[in-house]
Amino acid sequence: MKRVLLYFGSFNPIHKGHIALAEYAVERGLCDSVALIVSPQNPLKEGSDLMPELNRFEMAEIACRESRFPEQIMPSAIEFLLPRPSYTIDTLRYLEENNGAEMEFAVLMGADIIPQLERWKDYRTLLERYDIMVYPRTGYTIDKYLDRITVLEDAPLQNYSSTDVRKAYAEGKDTSSMLSKGVAEYIAKNRLLKREGKSAEVETLVTQAKAAYGRNEWGKALNDFNAALAIEPENSEAQEYVKMINEILEFRYKDIYNP
Repeated sequence: MKRVLLYFGSFNPIHKGHIALAEYAVERGLCDSVALIVSPQNPLKEGSDLMPELNRFEMAEIACRESRFPEQIMPSAIEFLLPRPSYTIDTLRYLEENNGAEMEFAVLMGADIIPQLERWKDYRTLLERYDIMVYPRTGYTIDKYLDRITVLEDAPLQNYSSTDVRKAYAEGKDTSSMLSKGVAEYIAKNRLLKREGKSAEVETLVTQAKAAYGRNEWGKALNDFNAALAIEPENSEAQEYVKMINEILEFRYKDIYNP
């Protein structure tokens, strides 16, 4: 029977910490595969700051493909098909009814969940019927249900959350240590997160410049990238594009007779 570890979350957005935990579970043989269950609506959270569910799922797809175990770490949109709001116990029951002959399910959750677990629907059934694996979170002590859960003491510690990612992005800070390359590009392309103040202006200029670059309008692209760098000199994306454009122009126009 295949053992599937279910990792529930809003993934708003999915970040490197999420994937590091999934990789850890696979690497340590805690399961045959990890399913990241993208929740469309968490009944204990406000949904106003949630990115569209399909976007969150597509980012999870990208992050899973970029993981070290893309065949064993995959996202699931199962809760998109079930009644809302999403309750973990209902999802587990549905999965067992439809896959119970082939799979057994365990649940992965963070230490920050334990203090609020009593607010979950049928939480006692969850603790009694399923293996619950708990990973550490900064600032949280695991001191409840120790006879019912497995504490993953050596799991990679998440020092940031999706909230931290959104905050850093809004403030124009570098998020490359938190977001995979593919997810960062997806967020920028789809304008899922907004930057504040000058960062918003830089984002607009870079977006315009990339569009011009795609049309081979080198002069316009170069002007916009340079304008972005005048505001934010450390913008690595603009720096890289300026370098590429200069190389293109140097090659194309090094000879005055070169059309």
